Amino acid sequence: MSNTAAESTEVVVIGGGQAGIAMSEHLDQRGVDHIVLERDRIAEAWRSRRWDSLVANGPAWHDRFPTQEFAHTDPDGFATKEQVAEYFQTLVEAKNLPVRTGVTANSVTENAGSRGFRVTTDAGAIDADYVVAATGPFQTPRIPDIIPAEAGLTQIHSNSYKNPEQLDEGGVLVVGAGSSGVQIAAEIQRSGRPVHLAVGPHDRPPRAYRNRDFCWWLGVLGKWDMATPPAGAEHVTIAVSGAQGGHTVDFRDLADSGITLLGRANAYSDGKLHIGADLQRNIARGDESYLSLLREADEYIERNGLDLPPEPEAHEFGPEPDCVSDPILELDLAAAGIRTVIWATGFGVDYSWLEVPGVLDARGYPVQQRGVTPVPGMYFLGLPWLSRRGSSFIWGVWHDAKYLADQIGIQRMYRDYAPVTSPLAAAAS
Repeated sequence: MSNTAAESTEVVVIGGGQAGIAMSEHLDQRGVDHIVLERDRIAEAWRSRRWDSLVANGPAWHDRFPTQEFAHTDPDGFATKEQVAEYFQTLVEAKNLPVRTGVTANSVTENAGSRGFRVTTDAGAIDADYVVAATGPFQTPRIPDIIPAEAGLTQIHSNSYKNPEQLDEGGVLVVGAGSSGVQIAAEIQRSGRPVHLAVGPHDRPPRAYRNRDFCWWLGVLGKWDMATPPAGAEHVTIAVSGAQGGHTVDFRDLADSGITLLGRANAYSDGKLHIGADLQRNIARGDESYLSLLREADEYIERNGLDLPPEPEAHEFGPEPDCVSDPILELDLAAAGIRTVIWATGFGVDYSWLEVPGVLDARGYPVQQRGVTPVPGMYFLGLPWLSRRGSSFIWGVWHDAKYLADQIGIQRMYRDYAPVTSPLAAAAS
């Protein structure tokens, strides 16, 4: 252990987004001394790492902490990114949570010769018995190595996209059919630009069905509490949208609006994008996930005798677009007028600052079960499927944080235990 003087606290939480704030709220309720470190502002990802028109994908009545409602959002509406950031800022201020902004954690190491960890920051060192890494899953934008820089196209990740006005003149290719990709593609198309959208495997739940939002359906059907994703669906994206008041994503509608759908973007050579022959299959798979939820919802309504209005039209699809029945397998980007590529292809994690042996695997991903690592006192929070399907949502991370706060409480009990008499002496008496 270094001889450098360090501040001391029981718990250091690294990250001041929804995960770190949830953790802080639970620790505060238990009276546990702690510090939350945030290198930028509270909920910075919502403030500056999203596009301008982004709204939450879950309605305000559902996608929140149980302890606080949204102040300026209709419960059945979808909070804007500014309202989400305000929500967390208000919560921190109302509860006087110990969040330190503008402080970067540079490293976390185990203390040699004593318990706990040392967190080295650009504002000094902090010693803590417990550390919670709550930096979330959206750390390193992933752009596949497909189109080289010398192709002369502007290529950005979806986290750098703000609005259509920032883009070069000409057409746009959006790669990725999750919530981000479909919303960005639709917005750009409405601005008058030609858009191509590369669609990979995906699930697409109904936005609402029979007068209930899909978040409600996943709740009553027990799907939020699924502990692991279905086999083969670990990395399948979800196409759902709260934009423009919320609507079900249907790729036929996107094609009808003028967007050209493509299969998965596989390779690039000589100015041409080579595209997989999987578009029809990917859309069919998304349709089946959609219809499956409708069938389960209908069965639930009948089984429980609920008076919810029938919606037979929700089971019907429009005609298959030409770009699906006769897919493009090779696209000359220049001939198609495409000048910009937006990669809505997800993120990787970056725990390079975490220098604690045994908590990361060979790929640099956390080794954990429900956020608990093999190293006592080290925890992760805010990761997808940390404990359940709902872990990525605001309400889900709150419940994951509660579990970790309980685990810290258990470890504190062991730490503070001191026998009144020797166990051997008690046994002999």
